[in-house]
Amino acid sequence: MARKLLVGAAALGLVLAGCGGSSSGGGSSSGGSSSSSGGGGKVAKAVILGTTDTPTSLDPAGAYDLPSWTIFWNVYQNLLKIPQGKTVPVSDAADSCSFSDPTTYVCKLKPGLKFSDGSALTATDVKASFDRVLKINDPNGPASLFANLKGTDATDPTTVTMHLDHADATWPYVLTTGAGAIVKASSYPADKLLPSDQVVGSGPYKIDKYEDKKIAVFSANPDYTGDDQLANKSFIVQYYDQASALKLAIEQGDVDVAYRNLSPTDLNSLKSESSKGVKVVSGNGTEIRYLVFQFKQKPFDNKAVRQAFAAVIDRDAIAKNAYDGNVTPLYSMVPQGLQYAGQPFKDAFPSPDKAKAAALLKAAGVTTPVPVTLWYTPTHYGPNSVDEMTELKRQLDSSGLFKATVQSTEWQAYQKAYKAGQYPVFQLGWFPDFPDPDNYSAPFLDGKGGYFANNYLNPTLTKLTAAEQGETDKTKRGTDFDQIQKITADDVPMIPVWQGKQIAAIRNGVTGVESTFDPSFNFRFWLIGKS
Repeated sequence: MARKLLVGAAALGLVLAGCGGSSSGGGSSSGGSSSSSGGGGKVAKAVILGTTDTPTSLDPAGAYDLPSWTIFWNVYQNLLKIPQGKTVPVSDAADSCSFSDPTTYVCKLKPGLKFSDGSALTATDVKASFDRVLKINDPNGPASLFANLKGTDATDPTTVTMHLDHADATWPYVLTTGAGAIVKASSYPADKLLPSDQVVGSGPYKIDKYEDKKIAVFSANPDYTGDDQLANKSFIVQYYDQASALKLAIEQGDVDVAYRNLSPTDLNSLKSESSKGVKVVSGNGTEIRYLVFQFKQKPFDNKAVRQAFAAVIDRDAIAKNAYDGNVTPLYSMVPQGLQYAGQPFKDAFPSPDKAKAAALLKAAGVTTPVPVTLWYTPTHYGPNSVDEMTELKRQLDSSGLFKATVQSTEWQAYQKAYKAGQYPVFQLGWFPDFPDPDNYSAPFLDGKGGYFANNYLNPTLTKLTAAEQGETDKTKRGTDFDQIQKITADDVPMIPVWQGKQIAAIRNGVTGVESTFDPSFNFRFWLIGKS
């Protein structure tokens, strides 16, 4: 996940006012099928979702990953949000937001906002939420999203004023991300993370129980004043260690939804199991998988080695052999389907080319075979990561130009190690903070070594990303992105490998899953119902 967005900024006029209605919630934390929230109305039975994707932290200052943010979007409110199927922010906790000048953004809160414990949500809580993200600056947290935030003022109980370092038309979109989740100032320490089983928010749900890597139990927040209508009375997330166990759970009816990360083989099998009450549904997705080179580790401090590596990769074989054709080869960090997406890596490396790779290495005086160690994490990105790495090793070894070994470690240790620069080349995935090409560029090209801290610094790219963030002319912005993608394909600080869509297996009678599948990757619990 990552940084900012601009598409729709011109349409916004840099002003958001009165977007989205509000209504008083009347839900119950333990009521039956007639309990309600977010404007009333009957809601259905508890829904159980199974996944192998485990959160890092339920404190917004401590996580920058999809499974954590999925819970944030259902438990917390933000000033602004991206609504279902849309790409332009609308009001959430804010009643209106606007730029008073190019570097000052002001939001007025809706009246009557409350946390799930009944206490009032005020501008002081918003200020404290943003301040602690920056102060804690957790290595696994989203502080980088607030790099442009100089400070936040609680001007009065219902007015929040944000001071930016430089003009940034994407700022409204940053406020929709996990970094912008609003916490209770008196409950969350200013300088350290709150334990995940103690979190409290003002969103559609409250957490009744949380056991790390085991289970999360949610019920309707009776004090929710937003406009999201709940299709269920409660929601449960059950975490599984293995995709095989998740597949068995959906087949046996132990879960209603199996979402992230069933293997492609399992998905293909489940597609033919309608007799067991199971079907597979899918929707738009802008998830990408890519490889990162550490510039302070040999041999990838050498541009020729990185280019040669890129020249021998066969993405089609990876898609076919590791993912049963359920993913699409990707030739840019900006996925297809987003504005300005090109295919610069296909232009630079049209097909696997051993001769070209050998020529690059020979010209640079590199002795072959080049030893490389490929790192991945076995569970966080699904069971087929090992298949992908195995296929990649086969391709590198068969070229005769590289000698690859494959190593792995679990996600928590993996994050710390790659950010400490310990891995020469490693696999990562990316899910959008919001659906715009900036979000697939700026996080990696920030002039500070990128989100993944690979020590790649290119002043030209840093200037180009700053330019596109402030540009409202679509033609000029397209030119900026064209240059960004071409330079990246030449320097090869990372290699895009594939793009995937959102897929889930559901039991008969489950509704709403397809509705929440959109480019924002926001899995909205409240849309999911069952009969």
